[in-house]
Amino acid sequence: MSFSMTPLLNGERAVVLFFITSLLASLPFSLLYHGLALSLLTLAALSIEIQAESSNSLHQFKTRPGASSGILLGAITLPGVMLAKMIQLTRAFSSNQIALEEIETWTMQFWSTSTCCLSVLTLLRNAMNDSDVVSRACPQRRWRLRLDLGCKILYGAVCYSSLATIYPNVLRLALMLSWIVCHGLVASKLIQHLLCTFPACASIGEALLVTSGLVLYFGDMLGCTIAKVLGAFSSSDLVSFQYMMNRSEISPIVQGLLLGLLLCSVIFKHLHIRESILNTENSEAKKYFEIRRSMIFFALLGFILIVVVPSWMMLVHEFDAHPYLWVVSFTFSEPLKRISLCVYWLSLICASILRFYNISRNSKIERILLRKYYHLMAVLMFLPALIFQPRFLNLAFGAALAVFLALEIIRVWRIWPLGQPVHQFMNAFTDHRDSELLIVSHFSLLLGCALPIWMSSGYNDRPLAPFAGILSLGIGDTMASVVGHKYGVLRWSKTGKKTIEGTAAGITSVLAACSILLPLIASTGYILTERWLSLLLAVTISGLLEAYTAQLDNAFIPLVFFSLLCL
Repeated sequence: MSFSMTPLLNGERAVVLFFITSLLASLPFSLLYHGLALSLLTLAALSIEIQAESSNSLHQFKTRPGASSGILLGAITLPGVMLAKMIQLTRAFSSNQIALEEIETWTMQFWSTSTCCLSVLTLLRNAMNDSDVVSRACPQRRWRLRLDLGCKILYGAVCYSSLATIYPNVLRLALMLSWIVCHGLVASKLIQHLLCTFPACASIGEALLVTSGLVLYFGDMLGCTIAKVLGAFSSSDLVSFQYMMNRSEISPIVQGLLLGLLLCSVIFKHLHIRESILNTENSEAKKYFEIRRSMIFFALLGFILIVVVPSWMMLVHEFDAHPYLWVVSFTFSEPLKRISLCVYWLSLICASILRFYNISRNSKIERILLRKYYHLMAVLMFLPALIFQPRFLNLAFGAALAVFLALEIIRVWRIWPLGQPVHQFMNAFTDHRDSELLIVSHFSLLLGCALPIWMSSGYNDRPLAPFAGILSLGIGDTMASVVGHKYGVLRWSKTGKKTIEGTAAGITSVLAACSILLPLIASTGYILTERWLSLLLAVTISGLLEAYTAQLDNAFIPLVFFSLLCL
């Protein structure tokens, strides 16, 4: 069978494969199993993406218009991040700077994440096979089924071999394997729910990234809760160390707030509040219904955030005081720095939002450029805080994410009296990647800046790694868009809008920012270990990914850049 190599090696896939090659080339021998698993995952994702985009066999999933499937990028991003972090921690363990248990923790995270992605890929392959009625008896289909089965068996053997070196106890090993399999099963169910509940809001790759992230995040919360409950009644070795280890107070506070908001939305949905009255012409009855519905929502939200969430926080972590009082005490422990930072943030947010909102309503400036002002605002907000107050910034990111989530829930449910004003305000900044049902751009920008910082907590021998989101989104992406829009002539592809001039400007601006940032970091006492050749490679790969990908770049580029900076 002959075929053209052009669809197999488009720009996005070539950059992703280059990224995977960089990870595998940096692997120590102790992570050989993990590298083999990532290779199998890459092979499976590439095969499914090529088949899906060539035959349109995943038409049953209503994905975001104008975006490619993104299956390969979505399947390898989080496992790649976990593997890069393990490479970094292996260096620390070899120099006796961390304990073995921390590597075991990230090992479980890697296998849980990669199993989530493999489970979703299996779901996609089954969906394609079911829809491809014509070729059910085709030899090529039988060959693909055998290849898929072989990859799954080999992946299972590699996963078992890796975990068996960590957990010699057979019962504990079985529990850990079962826990990982549960992650995969939940992920396959969750992505179906997300794609059906929020149609045309995300590509399959974007939904896969969100799904694996949510399952990993809330699986960690569930595991921590189970470990604390079992630990209170038993000192059995079957309780995994990763959920019993000491954590900062900030982690359960952020997790609890996010869980509480999502729980509120789910409960409110299942209260089956009748909305048929909203279509009535009786304005008084409609107003009464809206007020009653709003009171129910805010009462439920208050009960969950005031009673349920703090109770969970105190269960999983031994706070010296009530969790909310701890937040106040933490903020006022350095009042001059932290209160001043809060005032600076609020002033910048109010001035910027009012200014940009008026511009968006009265100006002909394109929204893509207007939105980049928020990227620059993120640099002004987060860069000073990351250098001088990183722990407080961690807490602030969690609070901001909770506020964004609460406002989005209010907007989606049209909760009186804030729902409609919030909807009108947010629509002033949306683009083709948002929809009436779900607006995600502000979430992706915030998480793109926050995730590298959160994942850099603890040991970090790469000073630029926490800045991955701020550099790639706040500086690189902004300069690439502005220069490409105003001066770009040479396009990367005939159908795309990204230009070579814009990409070059983005890469150059990030390198220039790094040259300024590194001496500033060194002045705080950090011992620099960055190599400029490696930095140039990381910046170039992330810049090319921004140029070629049709996915939500705010979500993927910071994670890829962070992974490369950890190597």
